[in-house]
Amino acid sequence: MGFTIGGTRIREMRSGWTGFTGLAGLTLSGSRRRATRAAEWTAVAEYTGLWGWDVVPGARAAAGACSCGDAACPAPGAHPLGFAPEVPAGSSMDAAAEAWSRCPGASMLLPVGRSFDVLDVAEAAGRRALVRLERMGLPLGPVCVTPTGRAQFFVATGASAELPRLLYRMGWDDAHLDLRCLGPGSWITAPPSDHGGLGPVRWLRAPSLDAGHAAPQARLLLGTLAYICHRSAA
Repeated sequence: MGFTIGGTRIREMRSGWTGFTGLAGLTLSGSRRRATRAAEWTAVAEYTGLWGWDVVPGARAAAGACSCGDAACPAPGAHPLGFAPEVPAGSSMDAAAEAWSRCPGASMLLPVGRSFDVLDVAEAAGRRALVRLERMGLPLGPVCVTPTGRAQFFVATGASAELPRLLYRMGWDDAHLDLRCLGPGSWITAPPSDHGGLGPVRWLRAPSLDAGHAAPQARLLLGTLAYICHRSAA
C-alpha cells in the first residue's frame, strides 16, 4: 500500500529508484547493497551528529537520466528529493538509519547557508591554493572535489552576500575569476555520494575535530584563491 502526500503516491515516486541503489547508478547484490546502505547511514550520522550539518536526501542519475523521473530535469542527480524529509543536525545513528531507509539509494546533499557557505573554484586551482594556505598556517575548513572538476572550500556563512565587497576591497572586483560563492538556497553533494551520475565526490581535506566546528571566514582564504584563479586563467 502506498500513501499520499501532496497528491503524489510515495510508492510511485520511489519506483523510479530501480537501478539507482549503487554508486554511479549500478545495481548491487543484496549483501553489497546492505553494506552500502550501512555506510551511507554512518556517513549521515557523522554529518548530523559529529559536525552539526543537516543532510538532505538527493536524487541520483545514470546515463543522463534523473531518478526524480522528470525527463527534462535541469540538474539530473544533483537536487533534493521533494518527498523525502531532511535529517536535521544532531540526529543519532538510529535516526539517520531510519530516515535513510525511507529513500534507499538517495545521495547525500548538504544545504549551504546554514552552517557554512562554499567557495567554489576549478579543482586544479583549488589544489594549488590549498597547499599554499596550509603552508601559511591559515585556519581551514573542509574541502571537497567533485567529478565535474570543482574544488569546494567550506567557509563561514554570509560569504555569498559579502563576496562582491570582499573582492572589491582586495582589488579583484574587475578581474575575470573562475570563482563563485554558494549560499542559502544551494546544496552540495556530500562525499562519498555520486554527483550527477559522473562519480563520487571526494574529500580533499576532510572535516576534523582539530579544526573545530566553525568554518573559517572567507576573507582569510579569498586573497589566495583569487590570486591563484587569476594566474590559472592567465
